[in-house]
Amino acid sequence: MKTVAYILAEKLLEISAIKLQPANPFVWASGWNSPIYTDNRKTLSYPSLRSFIKIEIARTVAENFKDVDAIAGVATGAIAQGALVADILGLPYVYVRSSPKDHGLENLIEGNLKAGQKVVVIEDLISTGKSSLKAVEAIRNAGCEVAGMVAMFTYQFPIAEKSFNDAKVKLITLSNYSAMLDVAVKTNYINQSDAEALKVWREDPENWIPKID
Repeated sequence: MKTVAYILAEKLLEISAIKLQPANPFVWASGWNSPIYTDNRKTLSYPSLRSFIKIEIARTVAENFKDVDAIAGVATGAIAQGALVADILGLPYVYVRSSPKDHGLENLIEGNLKAGQKVVVIEDLISTGKSSLKAVEAIRNAGCEVAGMVAMFTYQFPIAEKSFNDAKVKLITLSNYSAMLDVAVKTNYINQSDAEALKVWREDPENWIPKID
């Protein structure tokens, strides 16, 4: 029986929300060379997949976090999924910007979040964890408790695991890099040699140098 992690990884590869190019790497905004590029916003264009994701995230929240008062999405990738999850759970919803608006009320958190509320944060992708944890900090600064975070996918970087542990944030993801590699090999999306290169990259992405034939 396929797990949720396997099913979601399979779908993300199928719709090219995840692209793998070990021999022709992408360059991230950080300047890192990367054999993978992920755009989970593509899932919103596929109704059945969109529903699968919102139901699984909502189930994860309900099973792991009790007495939740509100859901918060992280801009911009998780704004839509966060709203869908909040709707299923019948909870208030806000989203957190990467930086305050430069006009009007200069909001960092959009929506009505009240001090003392217990919040679960929804994220689409965990890379280093830096932007995700900035959202957590903003919610805590607003006087709220962050019960934890649920994300669609994680690269499983060691630095991210440490950052979440240091920040004392419980992170649960629907799928992950290891499951995705397993799917990619089993479905012949990549060969075993490419899989090994992708494993090496995950251990030290900042210093990874692609081997181009």
